[in-house]
Amino acid sequence: MLSNDLEKQIEAQGMPLGTVEEQIKNFKNGFPFLDIDYAAKIGDGILELSDAELQKAVDVYSEKSKDKIIVKFVPASGAASRMFKNLFGFLEKVDSNLDNDEFTKTFISEIKSFAFYEDLDDSLKKAGSSISKAIEEKKYGLIIQHLLDDEHLSYGSLPKGLLKFHKYEEGSRTPVEEHFVEGAQYGVGKDNTVRLHFTVSPEHQNRFEKKVAEVQPKMEKEFGVKFEISFSQQKKSTDTIAVDLDNKPFIEDNGEVLFRPAGHGALLENLNEIEADLVFIKNIDNVVPDRLKDTTTTYKQAIGGLLIDAQDKTFAALSQLDNKISPEVVNQAEEVFTKVIGGKLAPSYASKNLEEKAAWLKQKLNRPMRVCGMVENTGEPGGGPFWVKDADNSLSLQIGETAQLNLDDETQKSHFKSSTHFNPTDLVCGIRDYKGKSFNLMEYRDPKTGFITQKSKSGRDLKAQELPGLWNGSMADWNSIFVVVPLITFNPVKTINDLLRDVHQ
Repeated sequence: MLSNDLEKQIEAQGMPLGTVEEQIKNFKNGFPFLDIDYAAKIGDGILELSDAELQKAVDVYSEKSKDKIIVKFVPASGAASRMFKNLFGFLEKVDSNLDNDEFTKTFISEIKSFAFYEDLDDSLKKAGSSISKAIEEKKYGLIIQHLLDDEHLSYGSLPKGLLKFHKYEEGSRTPVEEHFVEGAQYGVGKDNTVRLHFTVSPEHQNRFEKKVAEVQPKMEKEFGVKFEISFSQQKKSTDTIAVDLDNKPFIEDNGEVLFRPAGHGALLENLNEIEADLVFIKNIDNVVPDRLKDTTTTYKQAIGGLLIDAQDKTFAALSQLDNKISPEVVNQAEEVFTKVIGGKLAPSYASKNLEEKAAWLKQKLNRPMRVCGMVENTGEPGGGPFWVKDADNSLSLQIGETAQLNLDDETQKSHFKSSTHFNPTDLVCGIRDYKGKSFNLMEYRDPKTGFITQKSKSGRDLKAQELPGLWNGSMADWNSIFVVVPLITFNPVKTINDLLRDVHQ
């Protein structure tokens, strides 16, 4: 039973009491592991496009995207503070000798290569110094303070989307600006409009709006398109309650119960409010300079074309099932499910009569659809593609995170190790049904695919809970097509020194 005081706090959070009770039950019982049958591979769950197939998919997209409402959905609330963890650590050291800190040594020695170099130098000059002078005097901490501190460039507290990432002759660009450029290259839809949607944290939305107001007119002039920009914030009602190690609500020193953001799965509610035919999802920091954008553009158009083609065939099959149930119509729908979407029939399917087969296929086909880019696994973190058993014993394609897998089980561990690819948050989604109505995406997630992690607050241990991941359990009941994309399309920036890699220069 929850106390009256706790109930009031939950209501103030905008959460139903039943939701919190269910979360506490999850802490007590844990989440079941994902029931992996085996890892998807090229030729069995993962498509690898030939040059001709790639061009065909691009052509389909070029021909049919102009009449679609296309949204580029960019999770952009991530703070940049984690990018600077090593530099913050350097400032805390009593001995600021670069020889004892390879990360900071690299940062200082390559400092001219960063897109924010001139801004940082100007900041130091205003204080009577300069980067070259500070380096000469071995005042490395001064340089880092001017980069990170709020009274100077504020990079330590800004979101990633507003940091200068890439240098150009005409000036440097932030990730927000790079997403404008990308949008103009593959996101132009109905009414010659590029629709960008950024999910941001409340404290930074004004800064994003200011940057957009500065950038939008010149981008529209340069690319000859109209930009429509929208923002949303992760809802407080999607936060999850934290508990102590005895699974009782974690009460802070001020007497308030602790709620925590529930991971990117919370953004399913934001995605559910998007009105669009196609939605591209890509993280804010996965951008490259113009000289490397061609490959990204080609493959984004290709996965868009694959989705449009798969939707057209699926919608036609569903419409036929509405009109008439015959062996021919059912066989055609079956072929769409197995050949176009790449689904696998349930063991019981063969014994069903014609009407039962039609009903089963209709239920399987009438779902949200996504095409996910898969890159070769090089040890980077990311969800792997697996064939997973559904309740009816059919197999479906899922993206499984390491935390969802039972790696103590030798068979499951073997499946995990045999996985050759992972999804770098690179997908295009179809969120309308064959009658043009938006799906309620909340109905197609698997609530049993959350995560429980151990954290601490004010020196006390606690357990935190994440909702099913946006492209993992939140899309568990979607139809999924996995396709190989080149590794060059995946260029995340986890630390500031990642910007020194060739792909960001």
